[in-house]
Amino acid sequence: MASLSSCLASMARLSLAAPARPSLLGSATSAATIPKFLLPTAAAAAATTTTTTTTTTWHQVRHASGGGGMRKRVKKKKAHKTFRTYDLSQMQQFSLCDAMRYLRAFEVGHPPAVVKYELHVKLKSTKSGPVIRDRVRLPFPVKTDTRIGVICPEDSPLMLEAQQLGAVAVGQESLFESIRQGNIPFNKLICHVDSHQALLKAGLGKILGPKGLMPSQKTKTVTSDLKATVQELIGADEFRERNGVVRIAVGQLGFTPQMLSDNIKAFMALLKEDIAKVDDNYLKELDEVVLSSTNGPGFSLNGLFPPTDDKITPEDLQSVM
Repeated sequence: MASLSSCLASMARLSLAAPARPSLLGSATSAATIPKFLLPTAAAAAATTTTTTTTTTWHQVRHASGGGGMRKRVKKKKAHKTFRTYDLSQMQQFSLCDAMRYLRAFEVGHPPAVVKYELHVKLKSTKSGPVIRDRVRLPFPVKTDTRIGVICPEDSPLMLEAQQLGAVAVGQESLFESIRQGNIPFNKLICHVDSHQALLKAGLGKILGPKGLMPSQKTKTVTSDLKATVQELIGADEFRERNGVVRIAVGQLGFTPQMLSDNIKAFMALLKEDIAKVDDNYLKELDEVVLSSTNGPGFSLNGLFPPTDDKITPEDLQSVM
């Protein structure tokens, strides 16, 4: 009969022995250790693990082969070289009077002096190509609150001329200091060529640039003829292509359909001229013209003027609601 010490030693060895880890794919061991309802899950996990390991090994072989052997086909995302356009043949489009009629319905209850008609011209354009940027003087001005500032030498005849032309802020160093202090009473700024170098040395680009007020040769706001530039800016509107779309306000809510039509024609004529000047190596074509309002949606225009409803005439759209 075994002694008590031998029995205790045998039990201690059994308690310290590491338990056997069941194999996920073993038939006899897994059946004895793992419940039957867990076997499918364990097999799926094992299959996933095997697939992952195989894929990893394959990648290692591919990289170690130095370009030979198997190659994995990677589907690369195509980079669009032009802005996205859509098929307009299935899209509902509207005449100018119809679009105005619906937009006026959306603007009921809003202040007429605040509401503007806006034109959005979608272009077929190359992303990396030049952008359209210009200034147009519409037959019927939309913005009537133009306040012009003029940078010119202090105490010079140019300063007196700018004041007579109606500039709200005139000068050079004094005007620079006013701008640094945040006192900007103008929404248009032009610079005489005699003060252009002083403007560049003043380092006001960080202040004027984000506001779109920095004078430059491109925007035709650095000039030697103050009178002609001031007269052009009064009633003129600037437009610029952004992401393949040119946007501009073309009318107020109180404009008649004919007034709005004249403004759109004048703008589109200038836009077509600007497009014709673009290098032929870059795509730049008209795609779609959309009319919207301050609080209304956009209506794609079909180029026609009269309303489709015989009971509605252009004269019905002439008064402010």
